[in-house]
Amino acid sequence: MTDQPQVPDESPSEHLEAAAVAAYLEAHPDFFVEHDELLPALRVPHQRGDTVSLVERQMVILRERNIEMRHRLSQLMDVARDNDRLFDKTRRLVLALMDATSLEEVVMSVEDSLRQEFQVPFVSLILFSDNAMPVGRWVCAAEAQEAIGGLLSEGKSVSGSLREHELDFLFGEEQRKQIGSSAVVALAHQGMHGVLAIASRDPQHYKSSVGTLFLTYIAEVTGRVLPRFTHSLRSVR
Repeated sequence: MTDQPQVPDESPSEHLEAAAVAAYLEAHPDFFVEHDELLPALRVPHQRGDTVSLVERQMVILRERNIEMRHRLSQLMDVARDNDRLFDKTRRLVLALMDATSLEEVVMSVEDSLRQEFQVPFVSLILFSDNAMPVGRWVCAAEAQEAIGGLLSEGKSVSGSLREHELDFLFGEEQRKQIGSSAVVALAHQGMHGVLAIASRDPQHYKSSVGTLFLTYIAEVTGRVLPRFTHSLRSVR
């Protein structure tokens, strides 16, 4: 009985030759353009076990990459459109604040714009003073520091899930039960201090990683407008 000859493993020299061929083709991607007579003899294994030509396989890869790039472009376009809408709403609010002639108009412009234009279900604008004013919600700085001092000490906007006592202070106990995530930014300008907070029922809406650029901008403009009206108002205490 004659033994069947065994197929020898790939020798080191053959391995080196294959590496050299791969390196050469990588350095000369146009090789098969000048030697297209070799393409019919090339075969690349397909996922289903079939064989396709190299050109066909390249077409498949390019088509897949094209679909992926179109998907990414579509996502970028969606983000750009959302930012355009946010910018337009922010512009209208800033103009309203600049045209405001009273503290009441400032407070109403901020709260109404966030609720109606930005479609934010929970909005809280709180100003700090030992002497409460007749318009808006005012609390003493010591009370605010005790309740949300951790948020104010950051010196920047904070977003994500807040503690229950922080939500109680910002939105009240009844609304706190409905809130899933929040974003908070402090107001500070020329001795005027306060906090602007918004919230959503969706726990994922204001993630800790979500930027709050527009909210911060609104808070900065609001903080600069408020002192124009608060100094001339009388305390209600």
